[in-house]
Amino acid sequence: MDFALDDTQTEIAALAAKVLGAPDDPWRALASSGLLALALPPELEGDGLGVAEVAQVLTEVGRVAAPVPAYAALAMGVLPVESLGTPAQRAEFLPPVAAGEALLTAALHEPSAPLAAEPATTARPADGKWLISGVKTAVPHAAGATRILTPVSTAHGSAVYLVDPHADGVTLVPTPTSAGTPEFTVRLDDVAVEETDLLFDRGAVAALHRFALAGALALGDGLLAGALALTVKHVGERTQFGRPLSAFQAVAGQIADVYVAARTVHLAATSAVWRLASGLDADAELDVAAYWFTSQAPQALATCHHLHGGIGVDETYPLHRYSSAVKDLGRALGGAAHRLGRLGERVAG
Repeated sequence: MDFALDDTQTEIAALAAKVLGAPDDPWRALASSGLLALALPPELEGDGLGVAEVAQVLTEVGRVAAPVPAYAALAMGVLPVESLGTPAQRAEFLPPVAAGEALLTAALHEPSAPLAAEPATTARPADGKWLISGVKTAVPHAAGATRILTPVSTAHGSAVYLVDPHADGVTLVPTPTSAGTPEFTVRLDDVAVEETDLLFDRGAVAALHRFALAGALALGDGLLAGALALTVKHVGERTQFGRPLSAFQAVAGQIADVYVAARTVHLAATSAVWRLASGLDADAELDVAAYWFTSQAPQALATCHHLHGGIGVDETYPLHRYSSAVKDLGRALGGAAHRLGRLGERVAG
């Protein structure tokens, strides 16, 4: 089944493509065009839209492999705060992000536990506050964020707190990424937070994970589409023995394999985002799409590099931005083995 975009989503995709294709500072351009404010409520000068529309922005960001913090700020920050936050939290943290002046991010992973559903990080009450302790890994843009959405376990279950990355007891340790984007291990040692820093919802951790998965899949959909378009252009223009590379059967077959991978990821991601945006149970679709991306995208990008020949490993050529981003995104999703294990648990359950 295919899922056609509605008129609003089509317009958003077209505007995002136009904005990202021109300026020297694409993040400021996204902000000035209003694309970072799509999910803000009208009382905060937003458009009152949701995950489906934000997904279109992330897909276009991926299509050009733009070096902007859109995934962290929107999927891991704006969407969950808008959905789970109090009016005061929304008013304090969302408008600066929409203006391109601040960032939000989330600490989804723990050592050996990607997207931990039952965090080892804990929060305990003390003197009218909560003290958070634990270790979070692979937190994007942590040093530059206003707040880190931090899943924790308490005596009453799991919760998500808004943690100041520069508060006492927080240690940020830079960690390398394939694309060179800022990422950190965050160590929390009795970090004090107020009750007002809680994203109040019994299912807050699960909701945060759903938004993060949907955003990652939308971004990954764009990355695969962009890499495919770049490769199709190259093999159509590059000649050998007086013929374009695309005229050779072996090349055409490999391009077809990349197309199938890109199309499959697109359909799986679109289905999952549509269900989430429609208020339906999207967990199974998110897991399926995440597995398809983590298992198929790296191989597809390897094929794109192969078809480019020597130019495919040249840092002055844009293909490396796509493959590096795909590697980082696949790691953020936990990798193919982890995603397959999640599907196995779902079937066994």
